Amino acid sequence: MSGPTLSIIMPVLNEAAGVQAALTALSPFHSRGVELIVVDGGSNDNTVTLAEPLADRVLSAPRGRAAQMNCGAAAARGDVLLFLHADTWLPADADALIRDGLAQSGRVWGRFDVRFNAGGLLSLIAALMNLRSRLTGIATGDQAIFVTRTAFESIDGFPPIALMEDIALSARLKRISRPLCLRAYVTTCARRWRSHGVLRTVFLMWRLRLAYFLGANPANLARRYGYAPAER
Repeated sequence: MSGPTLSIIMPVLNEAAGVQAALTALSPFHSRGVELIVVDGGSNDNTVTLAEPLADRVLSAPRGRAAQMNCGAAAARGDVLLFLHADTWLPADADALIRDGLAQSGRVWGRFDVRFNAGGLLSLIAALMNLRSRLTGIATGDQAIFVTRTAFESIDGFPPIALMEDIALSARLKRISRPLCLRAYVTTCARRWRSHGVLRTVFLMWRLRLAYFLGANPANLARRYGYAPAER
């Protein structure tokens, strides 16, 4: 890709079932010069072994998306950093969309619209997520946040919190510029939503987000979410 170079940073934890497919889907970007970095948070399966042949670098970091993504960003060589969940797939021209979008808009960060790999109520939820993001300027990790290295370093990266790191990053970046909201879709897996119940997951995320904005400790919210980084 001409112009600014792009690094894709993927935090993983026990993703052996899907990491090969996730990285194979990124191979067209890799062939165009995009750097692929996987950051493992202490998997106890063979995630690392499966990822190593398909990524430029596989790193280890303390468990937690914020810590893992900061680790990947520190090692990345690209001028633009794209943070991608292992269960989210990019549009085929994502690299060009990011490059051209940032250049034409003059903005320093952004995200894609998101959709689920399932329809029904989840289609409405995705549409509302995208609308809310446009209105508030806040992006979620499922929307594949991208940011120039300069802007990312100027705000000291992701804050070291256990949950809501994407919300906190967006709030910091909004002080520099509004996000570039690309209408091209990333597709994210609906497995988590279905396994916990779609409506139950929606209400849980609303409660957690409200609690965060009211000043709740992200570590406590992570426990309510059913996830807490391991102590190291």
